[in-house]
Amino acid sequence: MRSRFATRSARLALAAVAALALGGAATATATADSGGFTTRPCATSDLNFKVTSETQAGGYYLITAKAKPGIVCHLEGVFPSASFGSSPDTAVSPAEQSAGDDIVLGGSTAAYAGISPKTTNNNDGIQFDRLHLSVAGDEENSVTLRLPDTATVDRPIATNWHADAADAVPFLG
Repeated sequence: MRSRFATRSARLALAAVAALALGGAATATATADSGGFTTRPCATSDLNFKVTSETQAGGYYLITAKAKPGIVCHLEGVFPSASFGSSPDTAVSPAEQSAGDDIVLGGSTAAYAGISPKTTNNNDGIQFDRLHLSVAGDEENSVTLRLPDTATVDRPIATNWHADAADAVPFLG
């Protein structure tokens, strides 16, 4: 069911107020033109990341992002910038065709993205045990995350950031 707050700015304002109520310290600012609240975009350094290995859809990595204590920011509903190595062949491509809703992070609120390291049905690929990840637009400040297991990488894809982990499963179409 769709909320009465149908516009994106109204949903973002409501989410910001809810995150502030849950998260404590506020970094939200009032905007004169919208009359509501907005949050600043999340930078990679604003977030803590966790990687878990999942078995659904042939196996993928679930990335969980949470704002660091005292930070409230919004994460755009696009796929994260990620690669398994320095070669362009190891950079993830989008698994979804359009952007999703922004997610306001603060307190215990989390965002989820799914990364499938291999989308081909062959024995090709290069093995990696780390993932380089950043928020889209903040590639200069990427973090390196240790994977829970070694990944064979061949044409990797990533979902957009989602508020529900069940929506972050990178199904191959």
